[in-house]
Amino acid sequence: MFSSVAHLAQANPFNAPHLQLVQDGLAGPRSNPARTPGPPRHSRKLAAAPVEEYSCEYGSAKFYALCGFGGVLSCGLTHTAVVPLDLVKCRMQVDPQKYKGIFNGFSITLKEDGVRGLAKGWAPTFIGYSMRGLCKFGFYEVFKVLYSNMLGEENAYLWRTTLYLAASASAEFFADIALAPMEAAKVRIQTQPGYANTLRDAAPKMYKEEALKAFYKGVAPLWMRQIPYTMMKFACFERTVEALYKFVVPKPRSECSKTEQLVDTFVAGYIAGVFCAIVSHPADSVVSVLNKEKGSSASLVLQRLGFRGVWKGLFARIIMIGTLTTLQWFIYDSVKVYFRLPRPPPPEMPESLKKKLGYTQ
Repeated sequence: MFSSVAHLAQANPFNAPHLQLVQDGLAGPRSNPARTPGPPRHSRKLAAAPVEEYSCEYGSAKFYALCGFGGVLSCGLTHTAVVPLDLVKCRMQVDPQKYKGIFNGFSITLKEDGVRGLAKGWAPTFIGYSMRGLCKFGFYEVFKVLYSNMLGEENAYLWRTTLYLAASASAEFFADIALAPMEAAKVRIQTQPGYANTLRDAAPKMYKEEALKAFYKGVAPLWMRQIPYTMMKFACFERTVEALYKFVVPKPRSECSKTEQLVDTFVAGYIAGVFCAIVSHPADSVVSVLNKEKGSSASLVLQRLGFRGVWKGLFARIIMIGTLTTLQWFIYDSVKVYFRLPRPPPPEMPESLKKKLGYTQ
């Protein structure tokens, strides 16, 4: 009756339950009622740990609101902190003949604009990425719970990577709409010398030239850049955390201190950040050029840049995004710890599915 379920579980490309059970010590010969019972297997669920009192229920309105607040802090603060590196990266993308590398870019910027020039675009960066963080982290939690309930407990476990990808993509769709106006203003300030030095100067000027189109013409390239980025960011982070507790950390998360848990978050965040930078960089190059030029389109910019052109500034982006992603996850998880929000442990196979697969009686 359940042969199709067993086949699906073992063929799941994201994480076959059979392989998971091998690691957890639950796989092997199927259970036999006549078999002499041996010593009890160790179960992580039986690990003794103090019961933690949470400030709200998982999936409640307060939970989502505080997750959104954590997203504001994690994205707004971190992106603002790396504005100098972002400025040089954008200039390398739009004018590679002048800005030939990271150090060369910093040297030219300091020579032409001084130290204050490295902070250009900080205001739209802080506002735009704070709004993006609110939507990205807050809506991710919303969609993760929503899609989990739609799938049911067993399918949510079997296809959890697909669940992470779908929830993060849905959240980022709305996050980019919130980010687009400020991202457009930031790029104008950073890459067009003499155009404007502040958000107060840039926004009215952009509206006068192209009306609302000036602020939202980059939203489609933003989706191209940020949706793959966020899908990788959340799915890679979730699975890396799961792998760390399974293969590296010698004890279950329930027995780890808060500091140890945050260290695991830090490591998983950096690994996810490197992959995020690579998958989203070509679209990032298109966005930088598109927001600088009036009357251009994403397809024209892509054709002009070519394959080599879209990879300009990748090393700077890996450093920036790797650092950003690490700090974002660390801040976000710290907010959850501070406000005593529910933090579910890495997923384990439901008992009902173990029975269907014949791993327990």
